[in-house]
Amino acid sequence: MTIFRPLIVIALYNQPSTVRKVIEESLLYCPNLLLVDDGSQDDIAPIIKDLNIGFISYAKNRGKGYAIAKSAQYAKKYDYTHILTIDADAQHYPSDIPKLLNLSKENNFDIIIGKRDFESSSIPRLSKFGRRFSSFWARVQTGKKIIDIQSGFRVYPLEVFDKFKIFSQRFGFEVEIVVKAIWSGFSVKEIPVKVYYPKKSERISHFRLFQDNARLAVLNTYLTIRAMIPIAHRKYMQNNDGETISLNPFKVILSQLKNKKEPFHLGISAAWGCFWGALALPGIRNFFLFVGVGWFNLNRLVAFSVDKLAIPPFIPFVCIEVGYYLRHGEFLTELSWQIIGRQFLQRIWEWILGSLIVAPIFAVLVGTIIFVLGHILRKGVLYGSKMDGKKPKQ
Repeated sequence: MTIFRPLIVIALYNQPSTVRKVIEESLLYCPNLLLVDDGSQDDIAPIIKDLNIGFISYAKNRGKGYAIAKSAQYAKKYDYTHILTIDADAQHYPSDIPKLLNLSKENNFDIIIGKRDFESSSIPRLSKFGRRFSSFWARVQTGKKIIDIQSGFRVYPLEVFDKFKIFSQRFGFEVEIVVKAIWSGFSVKEIPVKVYYPKKSERISHFRLFQDNARLAVLNTYLTIRAMIPIAHRKYMQNNDGETISLNPFKVILSQLKNKKEPFHLGISAAWGCFWGALALPGIRNFFLFVGVGWFNLNRLVAFSVDKLAIPPFIPFVCIEVGYYLRHGEFLTELSWQIIGRQFLQRIWEWILGSLIVAPIFAVLVGTIIFVLGHILRKGVLYGSKMDGKKPKQ
């Protein structure tokens, strides 16, 4: 059985009037808590001196993302498996902590997000718009519908912090880590939680309208462009022992074949992954790859791993050659700065054009191979089982 040992993390920046209450109420539901003082101007030590909690502080404000990354390092050092983040401004209700932890314990490879109730009239319109805006771009970038990707009330498995680089250190951190986690094979689950928004005159917010919105715009631009680039992301999964392993397409396919999965289903799943892995149509590749797996109930492991078979340079090179032939009636044989550098946009267009031909052929080829292998293996297993206990003819 996989060990589940969570740590509550509170990142604090100039919220001395509410943090003590949040800590005390959170400790009712989990005895392990770390407070990260992200360069507050007030001296926090006297406020928490009688509390049995972990404490990290540094002089300069570095941002919420930096604070969470520091807390992840602390959690690994002391053998925790997950961190639950809750804001210090008393916006969230600690009484919802058990809901998040129970769901995380059942799905310990997933990021669990507390989906805030935004139906109340007290919720600022700007906050409602920001949530819809971020949700829209997250769906473009991942193909997944995430209603409250900005919620700071969530649970992270610690493995997620080792698998990819996070550039955002402030409010964009919570968006970037979720998008990249989905790209890497982690799942995201949302669970409804309560939220409290005080009157505007009493509200404490460190969100800077222009600077932070500009950072989010840059982040979404980067994530969207990266989502359009048809280069497979490294993906991970948990094996039967609860260990996180890299999704090697050949090992995944072999394991699924050995587990006697239906050959036709495996073949279709592989074909779907290969098709979208090879396709170079900007903006729709990841969306349809993810959505199709759920819609058609395909084998998630196979579909998400085989798209790596289309990684550069081989498949993109074939696509460019086919696209070049379609445009010019001959294959591209010359490699020079003029051809590759100055005519870069033409090569991109040929990559897209060629992929419309190569992707379905590649998908059918790989899907057929896996179907045949699965059929042969399955037939051999069934034949072997029929022979069990029977004495062979002399």
